Amino acid sequence: MGQRIHTCLLLIGLAGLSWLGMMAVHEAGHVGAAWLTGGTIERVVFHPLAFSRTDVYPNPHPLIVVWAGPTVGVGLPVIAAGLLWGHRRPGWAMAVFHAGFCLIANGAYIGAGVVDPVGDAMDMIRLGSPRWLLLVFGLGSVMAGIWCWHKVSPALGVGRGARPVRASQAYALFAVAIVVFVLGCVLAG
Repeated sequence: MGQRIHTCLLLIGLAGLSWLGMMAVHEAGHVGAAWLTGGTIERVVFHPLAFSRTDVYPNPHPLIVVWAGPTVGVGLPVIAAGLLWGHRRPGWAMAVFHAGFCLIANGAYIGAGVVDPVGDAMDMIRLGSPRWLLLVFGLGSVMAGIWCWHKVSPALGVGRGARPVRASQAYALFAVAIVVFVLGCVLAG
């Protein structure tokens, strides 16, 4: 029973931190692309209880800026996880979980835009991206994210061959997630 609680606390903490990390990297993609293409950032909305958003005006290259969010949002976490995973550095399992989370979240967000275009997907379609491209990005990202989670699950105490989760690690990560969440709410207003 104790091991199951530790695993749940670890996964809840990881999911919460991954949600915030996913939004931060996704918006960093929009911000970086806007800056590189001569756009001006008017506002970045970032709150733990809301969907993040970057407002750019003027935006000389909106298609580049809109695609940079999800592509950077999956690319950077995958590269970081690959570097840590390949060398089995401390934190590799959490990095792979986070990469999987970013792949699934961004993929579902963009892929669902094929049938219900909202947010970035709506802008992509309005700016000329074919729906099949959104579908390919979405399905590919979600499948890659599931693969990441499948590969890392034993290291996080889940599935066949699951390794025990240290109680100290589970409680510490859960506490960090709560602190980051509360700080995010307070600082974002």
